[in-house]
Amino acid sequence: MTVVAAGIKAPGPLYIPTWCRIVAVRDLTPDEKLFRLVLPGGGDLGQRPGQFVQVSILGHGEAPISVASSPTRGGYFELGVRRAGRLTAAMHQLRPGDALGIRGPFGRPFELAKLRGRDLLLIAGGCGLAPMRSLVQYVEDRPGEFGRVILLYGAKNPQAVLFKDDLRQWTAAGGFACLTTVDHAAGTECWPGDVGLVTRLIAPLEIDAENAVAAVVGPPAMYRFVIAELKKKGLCEERIAVSLERQMRCGVGKCGHCTIDHLYCCTDGPVFWLNEVSALPGAL
Repeated sequence: MTVVAAGIKAPGPLYIPTWCRIVAVRDLTPDEKLFRLVLPGGGDLGQRPGQFVQVSILGHGEAPISVASSPTRGGYFELGVRRAGRLTAAMHQLRPGDALGIRGPFGRPFELAKLRGRDLLLIAGGCGLAPMRSLVQYVEDRPGEFGRVILLYGAKNPQAVLFKDDLRQWTAAGGFACLTTVDHAAGTECWPGDVGLVTRLIAPLEIDAENAVAAVVGPPAMYRFVIAELKKKGLCEERIAVSLERQMRCGVGKCGHCTIDHLYCCTDGPVFWLNEVSALPGAL
């Protein structure tokens, strides 16, 4: 699928859904599922880490959903979906063999050219691990392009931890450090990891601030505190990438629902460098 800049005559996939077939559905938590889809003819989606697609079901509308798989995993793409509204509730009823309408991919991705050769600190909270997973898989598949890599992930509780199999695999493989924490765990729950906010995992780290880049994806409430910890480590705003959540609708910068001051989250983002948005009201 081809994406062109706003204002240039666009091909069909920007506005007309392509019907993609679901080939696998996996439960992640009681409220989240992972969908694996293939395009007609089995081609590649052409996404880059950090981008999203517009997903539609006839009679249920359309919604933006981040791509949860890397372009290095060709022949399919994956979407991590939380049941949170009419469309996503309908998605959770679908099974392999059913179809979804897909437009995109859309949005500004993580700038891989600025990440190559750098130490990476990847920080995800809650559902933010879904879009971050695309970048993690990319780094996993091309380890020679990056320096030291650390993944930090925080969830509300053990039941809310996403991609448990992936986290176990990343931890066991040893290609990069992978640390997981939960905000709280009941005494009756078997949880072998850390307990506390994801920010507490940052403080003990030794980071080469001159060569490190951080990427942060998660709920808006976590950004201010994570950014404060990163700045304590010496990272400047030009070295901190953030993926921002907004009520995106059209995906092509026309409807205005996702504006952040003068920016459109769906076309100028969702990934921004912190220095681009830190002074904008309501951005973080």
